[in-house]
Amino acid sequence: MVHPSKTVLNIIAGQIEETGLRVPMVSLVTKVTMWVAAQLIALLCLIAGTGMTPVSAQDLREVPILRSTGGLPPRIVGLFRQPVAFQQSSNGDYYVLDRRGQSVYRITPTGQAEQIVQIGPEQGRLLGPIALHVGPSGRFVVADAPNGRERVQIFDENGASLGQFTLPGRAAPRIILGNLVLNGVGSLQLTDRSIVMNQPEMGGLVTEFSYAGNPFRTFGVFRRTGYESDRDINLSLNSGIPLVDPMGGYYFVFQTGVPIFRKYDPQGELVFERHIEGSELDSVITTLPTSWHRRSDDQGRDFPVIPPTVRTAAVDRLGRLWVALTVPVIYIYDTDGEKIRTVRLEAAGLIQPDSLSFSTTNNLLVTPGCYEFKVW
Repeated sequence: MVHPSKTVLNIIAGQIEETGLRVPMVSLVTKVTMWVAAQLIALLCLIAGTGMTPVSAQDLREVPILRSTGGLPPRIVGLFRQPVAFQQSSNGDYYVLDRRGQSVYRITPTGQAEQIVQIGPEQGRLLGPIALHVGPSGRFVVADAPNGRERVQIFDENGASLGQFTLPGRAAPRIILGNLVLNGVGSLQLTDRSIVMNQPEMGGLVTEFSYAGNPFRTFGVFRRTGYESDRDINLSLNSGIPLVDPMGGYYFVFQTGVPIFRKYDPQGELVFERHIEGSELDSVITTLPTSWHRRSDDQGRDFPVIPPTVRTAAVDRLGRLWVALTVPVIYIYDTDGEKIRTVRLEAAGLIQPDSLSFSTTNNLLVTPGCYEFKVW
């Protein structure tokens, strides 16, 4: 889908300034007008269409901008219908999960793109893909949900199937942002020995599965929510993103309710807990709901749908935690859990990330747009 701000700029100027391309010369006044219009339209469209929480203009102006320094070229990005994951393997290849295209692409460092996993319900193909993660060995995993059942598939670097498993029962999409389901298998990460996911139904925040799909470790005590008597709400408020720290241990970022993250050591013992705080979040925290809409699935099950306060998160190669919020900013925390920076992302316009990951050189990779940002 073309970003609304791109459409406006195309109409006005005939082309977009993106990844180093130059916009044709126009008057200074026209340039300023175009820029302001694009930012306003992008902001309004993000708020209306992707669940972004409004933030005051003053707070946003004071946040430093991290501008894109590259990414995949437009001729390749144009192949995708809805890229929701953009990651790089240790050998330099990029992998993109196209959710609407229901496929995985591999892009070489020389810019050759190949669709290596295609649509289909059978093993080795995708139906309703949710998330992708590239492991340290070059293998990757994809979560999808054929017939509403959460499935995890493992592939080699060429897209050949290495196995799959299906989680018991049918998925309950409790955390929804726009048309993306964030809970369940959407949180998976691949390591050399396991697949790490948030499955609070198993009694903890983080569960490790073998490649064959057998859970062998669960850790992380639930936080107190005040809704312990309502199982579905309590599980939703204990849903989030488990992240493997390359420096050792794990992070867990709660995605709903009061935003919090925790650090665990390699044995699964709690190291610390931190509240995610900042002036940009004040309006979010003070207006958190105490009741939620409920919906029924195709089997008649009734469950609450809870909007997130955190969109996505990732850990860079230095062990720093990056948390993208539903307000258009990212908070960055050091290895002690102290906030060290606040940034917002810009490329052709304001970017509200669906996914974050880090390249082999520790550059930030972001969808939508498949942009790259040089970090410090």
